[in-house]
Amino acid sequence: MIDRFFTTFDSALRTVFASHNAAQPCPTVPGDATELSELEKKEAGALMRVNHVGEVCAQALYTAQAFATKNEALRAHFIRAGAEETDHLAWTEQRLRELGDRPSYLNPLWYAGAFGIGLIAGRLGDKVSLGFVVETENQVEAHLDSHLSLLPAGDHASRAIVAQMKDDEARHALNAQELGALDLPAPVKGLMTAVAKVMTTVAHRV
Repeated sequence: MIDRFFTTFDSALRTVFASHNAAQPCPTVPGDATELSELEKKEAGALMRVNHVGEVCAQALYTAQAFATKNEALRAHFIRAGAEETDHLAWTEQRLRELGDRPSYLNPLWYAGAFGIGLIAGRLGDKVSLGFVVETENQVEAHLDSHLSLLPAGDHASRAIVAQMKDDEARHALNAQELGALDLPAPVKGLMTAVAKVMTTVAHRV
């Protein structure tokens, strides 16, 4: 338990304060160069900042759920999923730098809030925890799909990243369903949607 505590704490510090390296190459669209006006860069940067916050929260959720479960196989699953989300974190971080933009100033707060939610879900049982993964990933997939229509048409670099992330989130939701996820009640899903709306609205600017 002590080792898990320190590993969890180390993961939090690395997620919020360190630079990240992806295990997989950043998605690209061969032959399509990205040329953006300053206004387009600003809008793309704001959208990618929101996506970066989403990946910070994903790290927090999976880390908390891995910490909470007593099922070693499920813990390994959460750790693997978190490692894949690290690629997303690195890609969005890299794209923000390319756009001359920055991550959210509130990333420590976003991480803490998502970790708390993940810990509560984990304590409610593995099926509930997996159900939370399914609903979270479904909402993230829909959110990323909306960004594909909002990003500047010429921003091929950002669009390639978002498209790959969308596919990965759909796979994570399917994996959680196959492991026996519980379908969450409608009021819980609605609350999750409302919380996500607040986060994305604030992160777009701060």
